[in-house]
Amino acid sequence: MAVGSSNDFDLVVLGAGTGGYTAAFRAAQLGLKVALVDEAKVGGTCLHVGCIPTKALLESAAFYERIHHAADFGINFAGAPDGATVEPVVDYPKMAARRDQVVKRMWTGLKSLVDKNKVAWIQGRGVLEGGRQVRVQMAGDDGAPGAGGERILQGNDVILATGSRVKSLPGLQPDGKRIVTSDDVLASTALPKSVIVVGAGAVGVEFASMYHDLGVKVTVLEYLPAVVPLEDREVSQALERSFTRRGITVMTNARFDTKAVKAGKDGVSLMVGPEGKDQVEMSAEIMLVATGRAPNVENVGLESTRAELDRGFVKVDARMRTREPHLYAIGDVIGGLMLAHTAAHEGIVAASIIAGLKDVHPVDYVKQPRATYCRPEIASIGLTEQQCEQQGIPVKVGKVPFQAIAKAVIGGEYEGFAKVIGHRDTNDTLGVHIIGPHATDLIAEASVAFDLDATPWEIGGSTHPHPTLSEVLGEAALNVDGRSINF
Repeated sequence: MAVGSSNDFDLVVLGAGTGGYTAAFRAAQLGLKVALVDEAKVGGTCLHVGCIPTKALLESAAFYERIHHAADFGINFAGAPDGATVEPVVDYPKMAARRDQVVKRMWTGLKSLVDKNKVAWIQGRGVLEGGRQVRVQMAGDDGAPGAGGERILQGNDVILATGSRVKSLPGLQPDGKRIVTSDDVLASTALPKSVIVVGAGAVGVEFASMYHDLGVKVTVLEYLPAVVPLEDREVSQALERSFTRRGITVMTNARFDTKAVKAGKDGVSLMVGPEGKDQVEMSAEIMLVATGRAPNVENVGLESTRAELDRGFVKVDARMRTREPHLYAIGDVIGGLMLAHTAAHEGIVAASIIAGLKDVHPVDYVKQPRATYCRPEIASIGLTEQQCEQQGIPVKVGKVPFQAIAKAVIGGEYEGFAKVIGHRDTNDTLGVHIIGPHATDLIAEASVAFDLDATPWEIGGSTHPHPTLSEVLGEAALNVDGRSINF
């Protein structure tokens, strides 16, 4: 336990996003005296301008879309006095208010956990001074860093968890009005009539799906040959087909001059086309730039340490250690998958090592689940079939569609499939890929299976309750060896 002044700690965590607060809580649970430092609210990007508000909007959009299928379930809306059919109406300001209420509720709970775990919450802008000291410009009553004076924290160890920020394309400057980022969308109370989404990664397809379900005309532009390009090719193809059927315009291999994008009073326009083909003019009320995130490595004092950067990200080993003794880094600032739950896992590993636990496993990113909350949802873990091919790994594949699963048919959502990839010789499970209803929930079983080194036969051989959506994974696992019962 650290001794000395109130500024002495066993661990100082710089950054209070998902990775940072998870590391702080676990370290405190292991008996360390911990300080958690951030100039913003505890919760970081995920809670305030990322995962949580986005999913709240997606939930509202999916509910609105589902209402339109009420008649399929034998539910009719009472007609208006003149005999007209009553149609649901989107109240986007109320939707946005609910989004904010969800965030506030989760933030309130998170603040109570800071107290419960006896973590010292220090609001202010922190800067590293070497690997074990953090100088904090304390926030004043107005929240401005420095207005509350200065505090120098000394830690036996320090974890850097300063996260990331939205980034745009070179030559394309968001203005918050016509050319916007996800931050702008999540602060807005207005719904556009049309949107061009630049980038078809997780963020891009989530917002494209949400906007379309709310009646907005959506166009998606992706520079690479496939939407959700990091996913298995069959999943990517299935999502593009689904988007196209729904009426979303999707252009892959899209090329346009960022400097020629015109943003005016009535909207935004550009000339764009697939690589090597003629370009056409496209216009919309807004353009949403969803082209990734940049790590917050500037102005955090890294130059005062021996920590190294690799392509702009802090370089760490598999146990989150930098080249500076006693300085660890986790979350978006180190790159990798840049997912909130992965940051939390990294934080737990770092905190466990700092607390002196033995046999702490290194982070294995192949075993980290990935989740995308568009409609249909996407979730995966492990290698794609294409990665197996590239690595020369012999595979056997089992795939089962949701339309073979009774609970999916009952729910009226049976688009998509589950795909399990096994090693042809060793029978190891190499990858699990799901596109369809509640895929992001179903992937948890696969995550446990990966941690336990379960084979496809062991996954499929375990009892999956009937009727449930979980059966799709069990059936797909059995189908790796051609033994599916219901398909």
